[in-house]
Amino acid sequence: MTDENTTEQTPVALISGAGRGTGRAIALRLAREGFDIAGLYARDDAAADTTRADVESAGVRCRMYRCDVADASAVAECVAEVVADFGHLDVLVHNAGIASRGKTVADTDPAEVTRVVGVHAFGAFHLLSAAIPSLRKSDRAAVVLVSSTAAATPAPGNGPYTLGKVALEALGRTVAAEEARHGIRVNIVAPGLIVTEMGDRLARAVTGAADAAELDARMPFGRVTRPEDVAETIEFLVSERARQITGQRIEVHGGVPGVPKT
Repeated sequence: MTDENTTEQTPVALISGAGRGTGRAIALRLAREGFDIAGLYARDDAAADTTRADVESAGVRCRMYRCDVADASAVAECVAEVVADFGHLDVLVHNAGIASRGKTVADTDPAEVTRVVGVHAFGAFHLLSAAIPSLRKSDRAAVVLVSSTAAATPAPGNGPYTLGKVALEALGRTVAAEEARHGIRVNIVAPGLIVTEMGDRLARAVTGAADAAELDARMPFGRVTRPEDVAETIEFLVSERARQITGQRIEVHGGVPGVPKT
């Protein structure tokens, strides 16, 4: 019970890549737990508007911000706007990501490395740098960086993506060590194949399947991981139930770290 003179703040979660796919699922899951949502997205205005409306239907506030997470100044301005709009910040989830083009390192354009690592690793750095001052003021501060099983099990033709995710994880472990004294918990969630647009493209390229869901029967637990599975794990990690968990990496892949072949 809360004293009548005490006003509880609604927790605020900032989620990158929130317009669709896994980021959208994370936003909806945290909204159901009572979080106000600040969502970052790259360019799909229509998808962002749909996510905002669906989040608001849970009875919480939601604002969507168009932002290139690889741009340090844009991120700093956006995080400042989020804090001004919501008044505070409690949770950061860096979920934004893009895929490699499938070429070997020898055949990869250096510009692709800059682009892919820029979103995954530099984007995480920029968001953390901008958000940490506000997170330090929260009594329930938590960060989750969304990585991939590819960081532990690299596949040919995936160099820039793997590089970005490995750097992302190293950054997460570093910040977990740095910020524990400030009460900020930092964890990593590493999904395998997920039923999203990116997952569908990967499934087609590797197996010829029409989409990732077509591979459900090949999975030990009966289905390929859904965005909601990842969102459930993240909801746990940012909740009060995980107050003693920091600096950890959790894989979410339904028993197959990569793409099921047979």
